[in-house]
Amino acid sequence: MPAEIDDTYAEAFPGFYSEVLVTAKSRKWLDSAVNSAIGCATSGIGCGCETGIDYLVEPEDSPDDRIGAAIQFWVASCCADPIKQLEGELLKRIGQCVLTAPTTAVWNLTQAENKLAVGKKIGFFGDGFQREGQRFGRSVVVVPRMMGDFLIEREFGYSKGVMGGNLWFFAVSEDAALEAAELAAFAIGGVRGVVTSFPGGVCAAGSKIGSRYSFLRASTQEKLCPSIAAKVSGSGVPRGVESIAEVVFNGVSLSAVRKATHRAIEIAKETRGLVRISAGNFGGKLGAYKIYLRK
Repeated sequence: MPAEIDDTYAEAFPGFYSEVLVTAKSRKWLDSAVNSAIGCATSGIGCGCETGIDYLVEPEDSPDDRIGAAIQFWVASCCADPIKQLEGELLKRIGQCVLTAPTTAVWNLTQAENKLAVGKKIGFFGDGFQREGQRFGRSVVVVPRMMGDFLIEREFGYSKGVMGGNLWFFAVSEDAALEAAELAAFAIGGVRGVVTSFPGGVCAAGSKIGSRYSFLRASTQEKLCPSIAAKVSGSGVPRGVESIAEVVFNGVSLSAVRKATHRAIEIAKETRGLVRISAGNFGGKLGAYKIYLRK
């Protein structure tokens, strides 16, 4: 039997994103640069931004005829200065992780009126030897480095999107919960414009806002922790459920996040050992978007 789908919604909220294309000479150096750039960027709770790979690009579809990966950088709009924070994360992650990786280049993918002069600022690493010009029909900054010039587009666009799409998978075992969540993450990965930020697309440690400790902004979702269900008043763990996996995702539009939600549910609901599919919300207090699980 298919898993029960709760008659509820995931509560999402607005955020700002910039999508860039990293290209390299080989898949080895592409993966090395991208994996470094998107490291420690799973959640806005404790990371400077959230990132994820949107899709891979074949050489014939990239500006410089090399293999590439489209990656998104996200910052929640509720931050004190989200645009400044987004720019800072782009500068830090591209400057420290992509510029330093052999054979890499970076190109803008976000076609928007709003621009950040990320390439120009990273160009200062050239210490006066950087130069601006046109390459492949784009305005770029060329930065000399020991292993050849680094090309980066002068400006990156940024736009508003939707953050916080999420699904919970209640299962009778860890293996079943993991299988369902992996299938869901795979389905979400097939929706252009939507990314997951947690390792492998799956979060094992869902959180709630606040804590009994004043120094923590968020803490474990104890009402959904099977190992302590008997100790927690009002536990939300159904009898027989031993593992609950979460998948969290961001998208360039509400329609894209809705599409990803329903694709994930359809592919995961038949997983053996999966009891229920639900989602996290805060009664409308956190975000402006309600993504209902039942169409």
